[in-house]
Amino acid sequence: MRIIPILILIVILSIGCEAQNTSISKPNKVGGPFENGDFFYVDMPENIKSIDTSPGWHQEGQKICITGTIFEIDGITPAPNVILYYYHTDINGLYSATPYLNPKVNRHGSIRSWVKSDANGKYTIYTVRPGVYPDRGEPAHIHPAIKEPMIDEEYYIDDFVFDDDILLTTAKRKKMENRGGSGILRFLQKGDLLIAEKNIILGLNIPNYPKDNKKKSISGNEVGEDVISFTPFHAWGPDRGSKTCPICKYGRYQGILYLVGNKPDWLEIKKWLIFLESESVKREKYLKVYFVYGNETKYNKEYREKELAKIGRELNLEKVALTFVPSLMDKKSEINLNNFNPEVENTILLYKNRNIIGNYTDLKPTASNFLMIKKRLDETINELFYLSEPDRKN
Repeated sequence: MRIIPILILIVILSIGCEAQNTSISKPNKVGGPFENGDFFYVDMPENIKSIDTSPGWHQEGQKICITGTIFEIDGITPAPNVILYYYHTDINGLYSATPYLNPKVNRHGSIRSWVKSDANGKYTIYTVRPGVYPDRGEPAHIHPAIKEPMIDEEYYIDDFVFDDDILLTTAKRKKMENRGGSGILRFLQKGDLLIAEKNIILGLNIPNYPKDNKKKSISGNEVGEDVISFTPFHAWGPDRGSKTCPICKYGRYQGILYLVGNKPDWLEIKKWLIFLESESVKREKYLKVYFVYGNETKYNKEYREKELAKIGRELNLEKVALTFVPSLMDKKSEINLNNFNPEVENTILLYKNRNIIGNYTDLKPTASNFLMIKKRLDETINELFYLSEPDRKN
């Protein structure tokens, strides 16, 4: 008499467990586990604009603007109609609620919203700078997540954190996964507003992301990631005779690192240096160029310094700095953290405000390659000072 109910109970439990396992452990889920994925859609509006002003804008804190372009995984092609969901603490470091907040998302607090990239991949967020948690256990941050139109799953990317935050230690920086690119925000000031450019690379360092034809970098970090600070010796240029980090001192605008390791071709190197000098002169303070020589064969500091200084005089270089390290794998200068390959002919890294915008290897000094570099610099000129006023919400 009691056998049937027991069998029914067993069947129900087995179905429940199977359903739970299916929802929790989807083996190839883009982005991997995402505990806040469901919150992404709660009260999401039907029409999402590319410019958004968060509820936090009205708090008495530092107003900030985060703007940029969402790119396909190649780091060049703009990606339209991508939804970016974000939430963060209030100025006191709390996920505070309001009487109108849906109880389902109390955990995210009331400062939450969405933007959708426009036809050119652009988006802009106006909000208030979040406070740190009361226990000061983590740097202040903004939680972002992405929903692409052609991918079923939403996925999170690196938290947006603030470069000037004393809680953002070197150890914490090194632990960042660079999901979607570096999450570090570096501000420029326009009046009372702090403005940061944050480009997002879809799929970059995202687990289970659909395969694509992008050629992975064979020297240096990927487009969308940051150049890691390092300290070469300066043999020629404004910092001659010192060990100075070019990224730290001159990282605000556009920059070029032209690196040569164990396979120098001095005829080609000089052609590149002449071209880069002309671009640096033309673009004035908005472009800083550094040649970094890292040939580990028969390395001698004094000889290397004289060797590069001789080239500086020969080419009459005024803008391009000639620097060197014992090798591109050198740990003392920390250039090794950038993953440059010493066996390629050259690596040409373009960056803006420390963030990599172009990565090229084995480029010959030809007119077509010079044009390609010029074009990429022109495409990525800093536009932060030409923003419209925020579309304020009531």
